[in-house]
Amino acid sequence: MHYLWTPWRMAYVAAERTGGCIFCEKPAAQADEENLILQRGRFVFSMLNLYPYNTGHLMIAPYRHTADFTDLSRDELLEMGLFTQQHIAALRRAMRPDGFNLGMNLGTIAGAGVADHLHLHVVPRWAGDTNFMPIVAGTKVMPELLQTTYQKLREALAALQERA
Repeated sequence: MHYLWTPWRMAYVAAERTGGCIFCEKPAAQADEENLILQRGRFVFSMLNLYPYNTGHLMIAPYRHTADFTDLSRDELLEMGLFTQQHIAALRRAMRPDGFNLGMNLGTIAGAGVADHLHLHVVPRWAGDTNFMPIVAGTKVMPELLQTTYQKLREALAALQERA
């Protein structure tokens, strides 16, 4: 038998579960780097996914706790759309993906892991980025540490803001 060591996952496995909403608690903590918060706006913020589908997987969420997409204000919708454009540009600059998946899972039945606070997933994709590990071993191989990805995207977002 072969082993794939992922010792950083133990922090998650052993962590105490608070049962709270990560999309409310993380921005309120004011510890952006520790919580992988990339950028803050007036109505929405972005953060890296702690358990990404792919390197660079980030999420954009409103500060306001709502599960209903139709409940978003025009300001929240507009800023979420502008953040999405800006983060796609930053991912292109920092990581050069070949494409993207964008999506929301609204409701538990639709696959939402956090069903009571809507959020948009932005997942960069590369040609050939799938591999046999998820099928054979139930394991996804991530080629970069989250902190490295975080720094790359923070730099790319700052460079884009300087140009604007």
